[in-house]
Amino acid sequence: MVLNVLVTGSNGFVGKNLCVALKRRKDLLLSEYDLNNSPEDLRRFLESVDVIYHLAGVNRPEDSSEYETGNAGFVLEICSILAGLNRAPKIIFASSIQVGLDNPYASSKWNAEDALRAFSERTHAACVVYRLNNLFGKWCRPNYNSVTATFCHNIAHGLPITISDPAKQIELTYIDDVVAAFLSELAVGEPGLRLAEPLQSRKTTLGDLAATIRAFHTARTDHHVPDFSDSFIRALYATYCSYLETSNLGYALDVKSDARGSLAEYLKAKSVGQFFISRTHPGVTRGNHYHDSKAEKFLVLQGEAVIRLRHILGNEIVEYRLRGEDYLVVDIPPGYTHSIQNVGSDELVTLFWTDEVFDPQKTDTYPEDP
Repeated sequence: MVLNVLVTGSNGFVGKNLCVALKRRKDLLLSEYDLNNSPEDLRRFLESVDVIYHLAGVNRPEDSSEYETGNAGFVLEICSILAGLNRAPKIIFASSIQVGLDNPYASSKWNAEDALRAFSERTHAACVVYRLNNLFGKWCRPNYNSVTATFCHNIAHGLPITISDPAKQIELTYIDDVVAAFLSELAVGEPGLRLAEPLQSRKTTLGDLAATIRAFHTARTDHHVPDFSDSFIRALYATYCSYLETSNLGYALDVKSDARGSLAEYLKAKSVGQFFISRTHPGVTRGNHYHDSKAEKFLVLQGEAVIRLRHILGNEIVEYRLRGEDYLVVDIPPGYTHSIQNVGSDELVTLFWTDEVFDPQKTDTYPEDP
């Protein structure tokens, strides 16, 4: 069975993300309704719809009276058309966590929920209300009504941000979690109105939010990556990256060059250590040192090399011959003096990893030949 699905507000932040996900489905026919559509379009879509995602609404009108007409009024209009068509599709409504507060926006969302409740009682339609927190993610309009979008956009573009109160708390929900929850609603629902469980969210302060996004920005120069084991940080970083201009996606590493070749830091973090990339001229040897505690991994990406290791309390030399096409990783344990020599006729390109970020005050590096 092919479902007929309608998304109102399809060109908004949530609508764009949801429609992209819905278009990946092969079991539905999607209709999109937004400001560029006519009332006739809406009626035509409603004639055959099975599931409605009602995302359209008003959140920053010039006149506060528009809250009621754009939110509750539009729900009433949809319900009236459906009643005239004798149809009772499933309706998923994007409401707000502000419901219950004393302001025109919150009141209009409450009245919209009430209109859906009445519709479901009359028609036995399945209606689901999501009271959404402050949302963030790709494609959210900056300098409008999302502080996360504004911070990400402005910091990514080198523009100033304004923080009224760094200690002010906000609660954020990631757009992908909203989309996943909405997609789960494609299944047939029980008759009546249901208030959906709150979606996963994270409380933070404006000051911490700004500091985190600024750290993403400086990571392009200091190479410190955030803690991606935290799903919120991972989602926030992905959001920040979505605001980079396509002309500014590439950036140069700080390259250190000498007679041996060149070397550049790539990425580093206390939780994962540090990555370097080097280019070494033919015949040149790097290393000839050992570490007390530091462990490393060497991976030749291009060229031919010999890695030599010797336990500093022994005499036996162990050799590993590597080529870029072999994708062979060599572990360098502490207490082993080691070196890597370019034994090919072309430049040697090597990726190095060490389990700790370099500390110039405690290098843990002691010269000694293998």
